Amino acid sequence: MSPAASKPITLSLLGKLSLLFKLLIIAPPQLLLNNLRCHLLALSRGASFNYYALCAFNKFALRHLTPLQLQFILPPTIALYKSWVRRHSTSAIKRLSTFSATPPNPEDLVLSDLKVDIESLPDGQSSLLWLGDRTKASKVVLFLHGGGYAVPMLPGHVNWCFRSYLLASPGDVAVAVLQYTLVPHGRYPTQLKQAAAGLDHILKAGVVRPGDIIIGGDSAGGNLTCSLLSHLLHPHPEAVAINLAQQPLAGAFLVSPWVSARTDGSSFKKNGGIDMLSTPTIDSACGHLLPKDLKEGEEGWSMPVDLPQDKQEEWFAGLDKVVSKVYITAGEQEVFLDQSVQLAEVFKKANKKLDVKVELMKSEAHDWILLEGEKKHDGDATKRMRTWVKGLWGFQ
Repeated sequence: MSPAASKPITLSLLGKLSLLFKLLIIAPPQLLLNNLRCHLLALSRGASFNYYALCAFNKFALRHLTPLQLQFILPPTIALYKSWVRRHSTSAIKRLSTFSATPPNPEDLVLSDLKVDIESLPDGQSSLLWLGDRTKASKVVLFLHGGGYAVPMLPGHVNWCFRSYLLASPGDVAVAVLQYTLVPHGRYPTQLKQAAAGLDHILKAGVVRPGDIIIGGDSAGGNLTCSLLSHLLHPHPEAVAINLAQQPLAGAFLVSPWVSARTDGSSFKKNGGIDMLSTPTIDSACGHLLPKDLKEGEEGWSMPVDLPQDKQEEWFAGLDKVVSKVYITAGEQEVFLDQSVQLAEVFKKANKKLDVKVELMKSEAHDWILLEGEKKHDGDATKRMRTWVKGLWGFQ
């Protein structure tokens, strides 16, 4: 497994001193400025204040800390997964035994059945982290977490998966979280190769068919989702070819997807002050992810909205043959708003029969469903996702 996922990151003495300087000297005034700007802009635009303090904190962390510093502070993906599952299942079992005379809480019934279940993928650097019983579930969500390919999975991601997918129909759904290689340990197309291997592994297990699978993710996870859809249309020469047996996937969701390396759009200029993301953050993230010698035409797999305008519809033509429904959601206060809208329009124009649901929310900035998960709230974005999943699979 990759260093960033299997064990804590170590920093050099210089790296630790740099981190200490940023946390003690840069952070206090920057956090104050971020909070003032975010909340004043939210007030002026009639947006709810919910989660903008967390948005301001993330803005500092993503702008000023390097990938290695972020990984030094945060627990690795696998460690976070193990801790979350064990803590929540143990607590649920205790609550069920303590209040045995009262009707059980449905959430506790689901949590009490969770067990650590990790499947390593062929490269030895990535794995599938299962939430729910993969041997009994009739539906599977392949979840690709965001974080600019630099941040490990967060507790908010797991809370989101639990509330939006496992609770959509308890016992019927299992979530396979892809643990992939983070930058700088691996650059594009490493993560695409791992996502393709994950989907291939699920299909070859033979428990579910393509029509029983949803793929999706947030931010960079939305990018990876788009890359995987592109791979199904145009197999990447370095990734395993996937045979859907002429049956499309049930659906794909893209939350605040990062699908362009450009930062000169109107939503960057309008929302750079209120959103957790900004031009310097995205420029830096692109530098870490994309090789300098990226070949012409590679944008289709990496940053599809950067393809020439006349090539975008051509690239995504036939998408309705590999996925039945697509759900794209973005906030009107985020820098990725324009590219999210453009991607949705390309999907629709290139595939007249494809069911594309788009939600643009006035009070939300980047990746609001993750922030709800970080606060352990069953918020509006979380409920909207659960509603989409239930409708797609016909759950009551």
